[in-house]
Amino acid sequence: MLLFREKIPPDWLPKVLGDLPSVLIDHAHLERKAATPSINLEKYHDLFPRVDELNAIAIEELQHFQLVLRILKKRGIPFAQPQKSPWITGLMRSIRNGVRHQVIDHLICCSLIEGRSCEKFQLLAQALETIDPELSTFYASLVESEGNHYATYYLMAKDLDPIETQTRLSFYLDLEAELIRLPNRLAMLH
Repeated sequence: MLLFREKIPPDWLPKVLGDLPSVLIDHAHLERKAATPSINLEKYHDLFPRVDELNAIAIEELQHFQLVLRILKKRGIPFAQPQKSPWITGLMRSIRNGVRHQVIDHLICCSLIEGRSCEKFQLLAQALETIDPELSTFYASLVESEGNHYATYYLMAKDLDPIETQTRLSFYLDLEAELIRLPNRLAMLH
């Protein structure tokens, strides 16, 4: 597993627990958006042999999107506009141009996003056990999937160029640490 260089801010969990409807709306949009990179990565020649894996991730993300939509509907929470995540935007803006560089950077960004999701879903599942057992079970059920996505993206990058992947991973872990420390007043997953 990735060793993040910064912990999740201590105010994150109380903030999201205090506004679960907003978090669920954010989560729905994140799952929808998470399908897009997998599909976009399929256009790169270097990843043609991995199209089945990328498709599987996209399909699973859309299934998760559907699950969150069901939770929203069941709880009477209207689907609303997404909030822009400064953390994700900061990661994605750092992707370099040039086919090989772009692919490696994109894969590492996706890996980090999935890795943080895995970590945050574990925290949410534990914190919600007594507050909202149904939601706790839901978040616990996603942890393995997010971990698998994290590993798949990382290993794809490593298979393309292990030295460049290690160099860029170090860059991205530093950037991620800076970004996660930025204050965010919104109740959102990332």
